[in-house]
Amino acid sequence: MNRGLRDLRLSVTDRCNFRCRYCMPAEIFGKDYPFLAEDKVLSFDEIERLVTIFVSLGVKKLRITGGEPLLRKDLPTLIKRLNAIPGVEDIALTTNGVLLPKSAAALAEAGMRRVTVSLDSLNDERFRLMNGNRSGVQAVLDGIEAASAAGMPVKINMVVQKGTNDQDIWPMAAYFRERGHILRFIEYMDVGNSNGWKWDHVFSSKQILQLLEEHLPLVPVEAHYVGEVASRYRYQDGSGEIGFISSVSDAFCSTCTRARISAEGKLYTCLFASKGYDLMELLRTDETDESIREAIASIWTNRNDRYSEERATRTQSPAKIEMSHIGG
Repeated sequence: MNRGLRDLRLSVTDRCNFRCRYCMPAEIFGKDYPFLAEDKVLSFDEIERLVTIFVSLGVKKLRITGGEPLLRKDLPTLIKRLNAIPGVEDIALTTNGVLLPKSAAALAEAGMRRVTVSLDSLNDERFRLMNGNRSGVQAVLDGIEAASAAGMPVKINMVVQKGTNDQDIWPMAAYFRERGHILRFIEYMDVGNSNGWKWDHVFSSKQILQLLEEHLPLVPVEAHYVGEVASRYRYQDGSGEIGFISSVSDAFCSTCTRARISAEGKLYTCLFASKGYDLMELLRTDETDESIREAIASIWTNRNDRYSEERATRTQSPAKIEMSHIGG
């Protein structure tokens, strides 16, 4: 469909220290869950080689994801190696934030440019309910401030679920507006197969915007670039910016430029993909960089994903890769 390849999301682990209801519910991802063995996860050498190939195909931006990427040992070493690849213009991290106080300075020094922290409520009880009782709010707030103190701009992602945390929309907006961090509201999506998603649980971006404007007027902001995921708004009084990621109510498939690689080296051309393409097998055989490049180019050229645009007309949802494997 003639969509460019600009952004690459790299999962460096399938493990996480949270058990969020919409991603890794504890009853499924329990203590006996078969997470990947170390030799089944891409090595730093393999990741560096893949990124070099993807950059030759047009990728400029990298996002490091998980699972929880800060669980990957020596992550700053990988960031330094990726930052040295000619053509890489931006490296960002998506994290739950609780390990940032220990790692933010080293990540920034290695070349991490930006950090996105997931936080769904400032109410400790609700937040614990949503993350499987793995952390309180303060640990995440400490991580946000640690990243900011290390010189990395921080955005906060809030997944809004109707009847669960929609009462936290304005408190979250007010809190981060005062502290100068951009908050992005994400519509609750049917990622994976285990989160019990229903249409009735979606609190749309339009509804969120209406609620916020009961407190402060907002005006739209032009996108930074074609394919930007978030629709941006600023407060009319100049006091800050927010964003909306509206995959359910206002699909942006037509401008999607993102490829995803799971921790075990599978290439996924959509967040809602059912099928992945095994790049690890190519890396661990005698394939040349050029043959791997040609394979990736062929996969991308034949990409026809547009699940979010088709969601409303589908009679049933296909089996999909779990978000914990590809980091959202």
